[in-house]
Amino acid sequence: MDNLKAVIESLIFISDTPITKAGIKGILEDIKEKEISSAINNLIREYEERDGGISLREIAGGYQFRTGEAMAPWVQKLRGEKPVTLSPAAMETLAVVAYRQPVMKSEIEKVRGVDVSGSLRGLLEKNLVRMMGRKNVPGRPIIYGTTRKFLETFGLNTLSDLPTLREFKELEG
Repeated sequence: MDNLKAVIESLIFISDTPITKAGIKGILEDIKEKEISSAINNLIREYEERDGGISLREIAGGYQFRTGEAMAPWVQKLRGEKPVTLSPAAMETLAVVAYRQPVMKSEIEKVRGVDVSGSLRGLLEKNLVRMMGRKNVPGRPIIYGTTRKFLETFGLNTLSDLPTLREFKELEG
């Protein structure tokens, strides 16, 4: 296919959520996955070299166009939206879930030292955290984990992209 790169670029552009290589392959059935990967890598490189207002990033297991952080004030002004904000309590709760998942509410509360019902409810409503099931212990408590939207929101491809405790300590100085 002569215009493979352009077709893939169009698919990524119109997708509301990060589109996976498998999703692209499902549309481009006759194209080998190696060709798709090569085209995506070329697009990523071209957008990096261009150093413009958007980039192509691997996010939440797929690919998505993103605006740079420096563009946020103008994008927010156009959309008339305020960025999604989380309280410090919600951020701490989300961090515990992200690093310790699957995790029970009681475990989150043990780490935080406070009731997390409100924070957890807000994170569930924002679709950053989800109920993963129930733990096979007496009382069968609900266990929580992060969602794909969590990865998208924080610009992560996988949970392994989260900074390690060592990296946090290095930032502290």
